Amino acid sequence: METKIKIAVLDDYQDIAMKIADWTTITNRAEVIVYHDHISEPGPLIKRLQPFDVVCVMRERTPLNGDILRHLPKLKLIVSTGFRNASIDLITAKELSIEVQNTDYFDHGASEMTWALLMAIARNIPVEVNNLRSGGWQTTVGTDLRGKTIGILGLGGIGSKIASYARAFGMNVIAWSQNLTAEIADGAGAVLVSKEALFRDADFITIHLILSERTVGIVGKNELSLMKPSTYLINTSRGPLINETELIRVLSDKKIAGAALDVFDTERTPDGGSPV
Repeated sequence: METKIKIAVLDDYQDIAMKIADWTTITNRAEVIVYHDHISEPGPLIKRLQPFDVVCVMRERTPLNGDILRHLPKLKLIVSTGFRNASIDLITAKELSIEVQNTDYFDHGASEMTWALLMAIARNIPVEVNNLRSGGWQTTVGTDLRGKTIGILGLGGIGSKIASYARAFGMNVIAWSQNLTAEIADGAGAVLVSKEALFRDADFITIHLILSERTVGIVGKNELSLMKPSTYLINTSRGPLINETELIRVLSDKKIAGAALDVFDTERTPDGGSPV
């Protein structure tokens, strides 16, 4: 009798992995086990993964570094959602003959989520919904978008979509990234500015950069200190792009108007906090 391939699906917090793809074509040859929790400690993670031939990871929720991979002798394939995953040690995987594959994805999802968060924080929607549910009434006045300036860090596929959304709402669009040119910015309907000018002048700042060695902490104490007290920060890319400690500090001290996030340094968040 042929031994079934063992496949692990990690970090399926929302219990959706088996619902958004057709797994029936492989169930006669494979045993698929889905994990809805998260393990951050290497020891318990290695123990969990040792029986598996294939591991499916959700973007960068569970890093697979070289030390972990060396303790998984059965592992032959890693499949990651999205085009890239900076938390997989590709060099060690190649040395160990572990194949790494990435799935396709819908590129409109992140931009739509970004705009939803921007609208929610501009109009204080979570606060006012909670007020109404607790028997209260409106306590704040929302912020208009028309005429405001949005600063986009990273004007790639997602950032360019955000620029088009912003123009539809009558906003001024400025942008910066390490390799952005004036010509590319102009083609997306944005104006290239310096990093300092973007943080100083924007009323809304949204981040759309790839996580890499040169972008970790790219929004830190200096950048946050340039922001106006009325400015909002939105991040739907990767948590470590922002120095989380410094962000908490400026929010606690009310140095900026607010932040709307759906990514964090540690996911899931320990307190299960709201993304807005």
